[in-house]
Amino acid sequence: MTDQLSQSRTSQSSRAQQPSLLSARKLALMASVVAGLGIAVYGVSPSSGGIDIFGSPAHAQTNNVVSSATQGFADVVERVKPSVISVKVTMKERARDAANRSDDDEAGSPMERFFRQFGGPDGLPQSPGRGGRHGEVMGQGSGFFISSDGFAVTNNHVVDGADKVEVTTDAGKTYTARVIGTDPRSDVALIKVEGGADFPFVKLSEGKARIGDWVLAVGNPFGLGGTVTAGIVSASGRDIGSGPYDDFIQIDAPVNKGNSGGPAFNMQGEVVGVNTVIYSPSGGSVGIAFSIPASTVRNVIAQLKDKGSVSRGWIGVQIQPVTQDIAESMGLKRADGALVADPQKEGPAAKAGVEAGDVITAVNGQQVKDARELARIIGGLVPGSAAKLDLVHKGQDKMVSLTLAQLPNTQEAKADVEADEKRASHGTDVARLGLTIAPASKVDGAGNEGVVVMKVDPESAAADRGLKKGDVILEVAGRSVGNPSDVREAIEAARTDKKRSVLMRLRSGDASHFVAVPLANG
Repeated sequence: MTDQLSQSRTSQSSRAQQPSLLSARKLALMASVVAGLGIAVYGVSPSSGGIDIFGSPAHAQTNNVVSSATQGFADVVERVKPSVISVKVTMKERARDAANRSDDDEAGSPMERFFRQFGGPDGLPQSPGRGGRHGEVMGQGSGFFISSDGFAVTNNHVVDGADKVEVTTDAGKTYTARVIGTDPRSDVALIKVEGGADFPFVKLSEGKARIGDWVLAVGNPFGLGGTVTAGIVSASGRDIGSGPYDDFIQIDAPVNKGNSGGPAFNMQGEVVGVNTVIYSPSGGSVGIAFSIPASTVRNVIAQLKDKGSVSRGWIGVQIQPVTQDIAESMGLKRADGALVADPQKEGPAAKAGVEAGDVITAVNGQQVKDARELARIIGGLVPGSAAKLDLVHKGQDKMVSLTLAQLPNTQEAKADVEADEKRASHGTDVARLGLTIAPASKVDGAGNEGVVVMKVDPESAAADRGLKKGDVILEVAGRSVGNPSDVREAIEAARTDKKRSVLMRLRSGDASHFVAVPLANG
């Protein structure tokens, strides 16, 4: 969220845009030349109809053509722009303090710290001097109507913690809105605008945005409501590290602070994504923005409208990607699927017989490409429903059935296992791996299982793979280990089998994961 820019920043922004204006004139000239040569430019023809903003196809066509470069996107903008709203929020100063917001006036939640890292779309400037009353914080974002009775979509981080929400329509009318529900994990929120009827609305696209498709971003950048920018879909399926369900569409349509929660339209006037994050060292658009796919938004708002919150399926496993090294160590043909690092006790997967080292390759017949895709698939299923998992279990194909539980609202464990430095002298070198290890039972706080890494040669393959002091090695090449001799025997067995790397299962803090460590020659 963002308030209006200060005068100095506005001036800087204007100066920075001058070269872009020159480039735009050159592009316009080039477009005229192209049009003069009779080259067809793809987009929407005024006679093609498109999709009515009230949700009914007028004359929907998938291959609409703009007959000349001068027509641009005006027809589709005319249809969809009335459905886009500016969202203004007000919250008490104490709410901001309670949320642990930082001195630079941006929120302190994990998602918004991510926005700050990426020069994100919205901040929360303090209201004194910005038209607000003392003790209040104000911010702005964007949104769009999805029904004629006033339901609208925006970002969770736009309305999270708001005491008051107001929206301004494209026609300039202002209404009060209430928050129906929010989902921090996807950063989607559903609001209901009160006091009006027959609002113009748009549909969420049923199809998947393709790389290279035209997109239009409409929103409220820097408080400038009703702003339209154009670009293409640059990439899809982006994982930007904001959470386990990342599946963003990357677009190059200019998106700036205040665009958060606004729609990205295709040329049929359907919403293909909700703009939520930008990558920017400067805080302004550099041509890299991320949108939540329409498929994700549809699933989330259906639950928010029904019960005000979102429930996700859960099978109770720690998972990680199957790298090429891990695949080779396990004898897999391809580096696909999700490797189970640790099934949680009493979780659905553990009850069904899923074990550490299993590779989940499909859910209900849907292929699992990697660990993140498994998280998205399971998270999209309803708790209590049945699921069938295809596994590779100790080199053999296996199928298990289970009932999904609900994803618990637990915080990520951050406990660290610290090896007792005074006992480092009891460690035993494993020269071929560059490790000094000791039985966990002899190291305070390390438990009774496995061996503890006491020292790592910084020039070793183990260091390259991320092993560090304090890690506990639980398994080597599929064998449980409890002392250094167990580790040596497992390594020699792997070498005898002509393996180029050895697979280890480690525990770091409360989390487990697998690492494939290359074996030295000789």
